[in-house]
Amino acid sequence: MKHLLVFLYCKCLWRGLKFVIRKLTGRCELQRICYNNKPGARRTLKIESSLKCSKHELLQSAINVHPDSVEKTIDDIMSLKKINPDTNPQLGISLQACLLQIVGYRNLVVEVEKLRREPYDCENRAHEEMLMKLWKELRPDSPLSGRISKQWCEIGFQGNDPKTDFRGMGLLGLHNLLYFAEHDKATALQVLHDSLQPKHSKMSKAEWDKKKFDKAIGYSFAIVGINITDLAHSLLVSGALKTHLYNVAPEMPSLVHFQQTFCYLMQEFHKFWIEEDPCDIMEFNRVRTKFHKRVLKQLKNPDMALCPHFTASDLHLVNL
Repeated sequence: MKHLLVFLYCKCLWRGLKFVIRKLTGRCELQRICYNNKPGARRTLKIESSLKCSKHELLQSAINVHPDSVEKTIDDIMSLKKINPDTNPQLGISLQACLLQIVGYRNLVVEVEKLRREPYDCENRAHEEMLMKLWKELRPDSPLSGRISKQWCEIGFQGNDPKTDFRGMGLLGLHNLLYFAEHDKATALQVLHDSLQPKHSKMSKAEWDKKKFDKAIGYSFAIVGINITDLAHSLLVSGALKTHLYNVAPEMPSLVHFQQTFCYLMQEFHKFWIEEDPCDIMEFNRVRTKFHKRVLKQLKNPDMALCPHFTASDLHLVNL
């Protein structure tokens, strides 16, 4: 009961404070946010929070409108707040950009989740064509002996039929791996090459060969790609990726933005794995958890973008 009273008191106090500030400045909260924050996550996150916490149903429901209704919704908000669009033309533009990012992120979550839930179907021609294209992109000079083949292990699948490895992430895993192989090919091939190389950090190559250790740099390319897809998916669904996507997508974040983020995460995880220098694949979960925490920490910075201008083989963190 005591906590409820404190909550109600603070809520009333906050609303009273907003009323006083509006009277003093002549601007509503949405205006102050737009005028005092640069475009991107810093502005959009505050607009999103303001709309969610508003007492007006119109504002609360604004974050759930269809993209085609965004312009009308902004007009309704301007009318509700008694803001003249002729004397405040930039405000409408700024609010529209923010709202498109907000509803776009929501739609992206739905699209990604749909792909994740769609299982790989070996009877589906489109699915099979994507899988075969992945092989050709990663092994252009090595013809596949057959659909069911041990050769799939060469690109990091666990057995002779990759379909079983897609069960956790569905088609989303395949989409991401293929996007990486096609759009950041040099990096994808380099990561694949490194993953197949013997690890000599603790001994010379001669000693390694003498002992006949059968251990690569530490992981299977495709399996890790599916695992990093899971990590990217969790960042998206939890809302942690809003910081990044609101900073890189001028309006609506798309599936391409998500796939570019996956490419960045694959490259950075590869570097991180080498830096951690684990003994073997049994340490994968530890390294992945540590990497996940590092990315989450970076995304807490509202000015952070993971890959602001996606360029093949040139992905890096920057402060806007």
